[in-house]
Amino acid sequence: MDRSDTLPFLKARLKALVNTPSPTGYTHLAADYLVQELGALGFSPTRARKGGVVCAINEGRGGGILLSAHIDTLGLMVRAVKPNGRLRITQVGGYPLQYAEQENLTVFTRSGRQVPGTLRMNQPAAHANRELRTLERTDENMEVVLDLRVSSQEEAEAAGIAAGDFIALDPRYVESGEGYIKSRHLDDKASAAVLLTLARAFREGQATCPRPVYLMFTNYEEVGHGAAAGHPPGISDMVAVDMGVVGDDLKTDEHKVSICAKDSGGPYNYDLTGELVAAAQRLALDYALDVYPYYGSDTQAALGAGLDARHALIGPGVAASHGYERTHEEGLWNTLRLLQGWLEKA
Repeated sequence: MDRSDTLPFLKARLKALVNTPSPTGYTHLAADYLVQELGALGFSPTRARKGGVVCAINEGRGGGILLSAHIDTLGLMVRAVKPNGRLRITQVGGYPLQYAEQENLTVFTRSGRQVPGTLRMNQPAAHANRELRTLERTDENMEVVLDLRVSSQEEAEAAGIAAGDFIALDPRYVESGEGYIKSRHLDDKASAAVLLTLARAFREGQATCPRPVYLMFTNYEEVGHGAAAGHPPGISDMVAVDMGVVGDDLKTDEHKVSICAKDSGGPYNYDLTGELVAAAQRLALDYALDVYPYYGSDTQAALGAGLDARHALIGPGVAASHGYERTHEEGLWNTLRLLQGWLEKA
C-alpha cells in the first residue's frame, strides 16, 4: 500500500463516519454510508436484520476470517420532557456524564426533525450556584436545554420532542497537526475506517489472503450484543478491530497498534494472538501487547452466542476513551498494516 495515498483515503472516511450520528439504536445513517462506500468499491454488502453491515471482501478456501468493527457510539436518549421544557436524559452506553457536560448535541425526533441543544447542569451558572463545583454529574442534576424558544412541557412536546428521542453528541472532529486526530467516537469509527481502507486494498490487489475474508460492522456493541448474530457461515477466526486503551500501566499509545491479550471477558485465543504478535514483529510495526481490565469487545458477544472460532482483539491506540478522544495517523497505519500482513499469511 502507498502510504501517501492510503492515509488521506482513510482519514476522509474517518471524518465522514464520525460526522454521521449513530448512537446505539440509531445507526441507520452510518450503515447507509458504509453500504454506499463498499458498493462504490465494487462489493456487495448486506444489511443484517439488527441493522449492521456484513460484506465479503475476499474469496478463498478454508475457514473464513471475520473482521469486526462497531459503528454505534455512546449517546443519550430523552427520558422525559420536564415541566420547564428542558429534557431529562438517560445514557446510551456507559460513560461518565462529566465527559459530555456543556457539549452541543442534536435531538432526533420521530417525525424527522433535528433539534440542536446543549447538555449542562440544571443550574450551570457559577454566579448562581455555589454547589456547582461539587455536585455529582448525574441524570438528576443535568438536563438538555433546547435551542428552541420553549419554556414548558407542552411547548416542547408541540415541537415534536418526546421520550425515546435519540440524542447525538457533537463529535468535534479535528486534525490538529503532527498527525494527531481528535474527536468523539473514535471508538470505534477509527477502526471502521481502517476496515473500509482494507477493503479498498483488497479491491486494488494491494492485500491478499488465501482464505475467505468478511467485514462485519456491528451496531449494538456499546450495549453488549453487537456481534451476537449475523455471522457469515464457516468462520474459524474472528478479530475484533476496536480501540486500543491508553492508560498509566499500559504500553499502548496513540501511535501504536494495540494487541489485547485479555480483557474483562477473559483471555483471547493464545494462538491467534500469537500470530498477530508475530506479524507485528515481522513487519517491524510499532505495537503493544496489553491487558484491559475494564473492556469488552464484539468477540465476547459472538462467542457467547455460539460462534465456534478463535478470537482476538486489535486496534489503534485511542486516548481519553469515552470522552473527547485522540489518536494518531501512525496508530491507524500500524493497525491497517498489521491486518494486511497477518491476512497475507493466514
